[in-house]
Amino acid sequence: MSLRYLQGYPPALLAQVQGLIDAGRLAETVLQRHPDAHAVRNERALVDYVGDMKARHLRGAPPLAKVTYDPKLHIVRNALGTHTAVSRVQGSRLKSKREIRIAALFKDAPADFLRMIVVHELAHLKEREHDNAFYALCLHMEPDYHQLEFDLRLWLTARELPKTGEGSEVAAFALQHRSGEQERP
Repeated sequence: MSLRYLQGYPPALLAQVQGLIDAGRLAETVLQRHPDAHAVRNERALVDYVGDMKARHLRGAPPLAKVTYDPKLHIVRNALGTHTAVSRVQGSRLKSKREIRIAALFKDAPADFLRMIVVHELAHLKEREHDNAFYALCLHMEPDYHQLEFDLRLWLTARELPKTGEGSEVAAFALQHRSGEQERP
């Protein structure tokens, strides 16, 4: 199995991950660390969630015109979230609108992973490039950012494992999360 989400990590760490996969324990290990589901199931809840985080950490950042779950994002652009700035001329002024799109697979992700991807996309409001300033801002908003990013990569790897083994635990988490949301009045 290719560890495409973990490219660039040290071989010793990749060997540990491969050991978890071989033992059938990768999904179990990730879900033990991040057992909590979130209630951000629709666009309105996502707008509120992102708005709260932005207000808490980036008050001076430009306003967001749109925040949405995008079902095509992971497949089409090979990205988990995007931030865009659309500029257009209005009269004699240049008007800029900013958007954040989050891959729809985060509806079924543990709460920590949704928080991590939102932090990542919000950081792009201030820092465009993935440089030291960008990661410092991510760490300011989420002190465990780097660990969450790594664990998210493990979760994505577990999702792609055959559904009869490891991947079935991730699917079970998503199903449990989805059914728990539907039972509420």
